[in-house]
Formats: sequence, C-alpha cells, structure tokens
Amino acid sequence: MKPSDKPVVLITGASSGIGDTTARTFAAGGYNIVAVARRQQRLEQLASELGDIARVEILAADVADPATPGRAIAVALEKFGRLDCLVNNAGAGTWAPVGETTDEMMDTVIDVSLKGPFRFCREALPHMKPGSSVINVGSVFGAIGGLDGGIYCAVKAGLVGLTQTMAAQYGARGIRTNLVAPGVIRTDMTDAAWEAPPFQRLNHEMTPFDREGTTQDVANAIFFLASEKGSYINGQSIALDGGWSTTKYLCTEALLSDRVTG
Repeated sequence: MKPSDKPVVLITGASSGIGDTTARTFAAGGYNIVAVARRQQRLEQLASELGDIARVEILAADVADPATPGRAIAVALEKFGRLDCLVNNAGAGTWAPVGETTDEMMDTVIDVSLKGPFRFCREALPHMKPGSSVINVGSVFGAIGGLDGGIYCAVKAGLVGLTQTMAAQYGARGIRTNLVAPGVIRTDMTDAAWEAPPFQRLNHEMTPFDREGTTQDVANAIFFLASEKGSYINGQSIALDGGWSTTKYLCTEALLSDRVTG
C-alpha cells in the first residue's frame, strides 16, 4: 500500500486521561493515529470526534497481553504503511508499601507498565525509520521514591532504564527515545484521592507553582519531543511537576502551621 502522507503515531492508554489528550494533540498537529486501550466505546468516541482532522484506527486490547503490541503495530502498517512515533502511555497505578505488596499486585504493574512498553518498543523498532521517536510516559516517582510507592516506583525507575538503553542502542539509527515524567495529574486514576488532605499535603503544598498540572501539559511535552523542534533530544527524562521533584518547597500555610504533638 502507499504509505500515509501524514506521520503516524501509536498511543497506548488512549481512551482517557493523558492518552486521550495526547491523541487529540497529535491529531491537531497533523498526525494520523493508532489508538490502543481496553475500552472499545471510549476509543470509538475518540475516533469519531477526531474524524474531521485525522484518521484514527483503534484497537481495543490489553497492553499486558503479549500479543497486543504485534497486533497494534500490524494495524499501523496495514492501515497507514508507516509508524513514526510510539507513545507508551498505558500504566497501572497500584500503590502499596513493599511489605504489603502481593505477587499479584506486583505482576499487574510490571506487566502493564514495564513489559508492555518493552514489547511495544521491540515490535515497533524494525519498522521505524530515521527521524522516528519513542516517548515513554513515566513518573517523577521513578526518580524519587515515595511513601507507599512499592512496585510502582520500582517499575517507573525501570522505565527510565529502558529509555536510556533505547537511546544508546538506536540513536545512531536516527530513532530517539525520551521519557516524560509527570507529577500528579488529575485523571481518572488520581481523581478519588485528589481532595484527600494527605494527598494535598504531599503534592500540592509541596509544589512551587500557582496552578495544577494538566493532561494538556503532558501532551504538549510529548508532542514537542516527537517534533522537529525536539529532534536533538535523546535519552532524557523530563519532569512535568511544577518543581515538586527539584525543590524542598513548602507552602506558606504549611511553614507557619503549628506542629501537633501527641
């Protein structure tokens, strides 16, 4: 088949949150899209809403299934004849201390958030040409371990390692690999805890910025890394956290509050 005139991006976890916003950002930026996620209805809605500006091919599948990456790459090649960018966005958000983490919990996070991206990279690489890029969506907790982080922090740190070895191995072929590391962004995954006082103290009261981060902030960074403007960036992890991970900030209310002693 004649390859698509537009560049093509494959996005996992595209049915909600960061993945949904990223798909919309790439569509507006001139890309055709392969959207992968488990929820068929949400994917169909995304494809319908973007139909006027981009071709969107969908695959409803679990990224933890070893067969899914090959199926997804096949969609890109069969429908578009090319693959220019892979965004490994799908992830599992299980949090628990190491001492309270079961093998089942551990396997779920590893399968979705590390094995999944690894397999997608492995399947995509033979079909990516110079100028292509991979963007992994990690977390600031991959650089700084957090309370109760357990397997989540360990796997996100592993994703940094995957990014760096990919950059070293394939950069000479003109294939760049980078990672965006969001702080806490309000999505379906974080919404239930968003207003809880401990969550507010740990995240918002320790962030030296005057607003919360958004899914659009993350999508903008992903799109930049995939674009010509980011074409000399390789092997980097970029934190999108308002300064949370690089400062020892405390808001004025926290600094001036009285300590409660038992």
